[in-house]
Amino acid sequence: METPLARNVLRQLQHNKLFQLIRTEVVRVRAKKMLQDIRQHPVPRHLAIIMDGNRRYARYQGLPPGEGHRIGGKKLEEVVEWCHEVGVQGLTVFAFSTENFSRRPEEVDHLMDLFEEDLRRLAADPRIHENQVRVKVIGQTDQLPERVLRAAEDITRATAGYDRYYFNIAIGYGGREEIVEAVRQIAREVQQGNLDPGEIHKEVISSYLYTADTPDPDLILRTSGEERISNFLLWQLAYSELYFSDVYWPALRKVDFLEVIQSYQKRQRRYGT
Repeated sequence: METPLARNVLRQLQHNKLFQLIRTEVVRVRAKKMLQDIRQHPVPRHLAIIMDGNRRYARYQGLPPGEGHRIGGKKLEEVVEWCHEVGVQGLTVFAFSTENFSRRPEEVDHLMDLFEEDLRRLAADPRIHENQVRVKVIGQTDQLPERVLRAAEDITRATAGYDRYYFNIAIGYGGREEIVEAVRQIAREVQQGNLDPGEIHKEVISSYLYTADTPDPDLILRTSGEERISNFLLWQLAYSELYFSDVYWPALRKVDFLEVIQSYQKRQRRYGT
């Protein structure tokens, strides 16, 4: 448990330039060695992340909540790069849940502004096109403001032909709602005579989910110390490995990310057996 005294000492050290330089170099060297080791072993093909802790990070740093969300958005750009470095082919991030719509209106509006800004910036990022990253916004997009929906549709359309990497951004997403919507679509197909009830199996249900064109996640990471799934990818995570990090999302370092990948590499996946 971090005491107030330890926290004050740490903050004082963080303002010491020499300490910062030494720490940065130590972390850089460690990350380089970890990356070399990681490349010797299989990595998760699909990583899913519950990006948690933006508001608590802002509170800890004495910043307004909106600043925590902004820094969290910048962190996502770094993590996309890290995924590319280690060879992760697919990334799905939980940006905003259906339950988040019940937050204060001004906070929701601010988040929607950030989503539009981030999606527009992502669409203009040459790395997305150079690396052929297919980007898709998943969730109940009909609940999103028109400006965010347009930005989501624009980047989806602009990257639809790419197939080297995939990047799903869950906004207005709920796992139960996703399953309910899939069941409704299947029921309509049965009612219209396009699908025989006897032909409904796991793969059929998966084909009606938002993530129909991506494999199930191999690894799910949640930051901030919370150890729960929070209605995220409920169908898809059946055999996923889980990793819970104590680090707030905006504070996640490259070495923290690499530790997650190394933890996955040390596990023996059993797929329920």
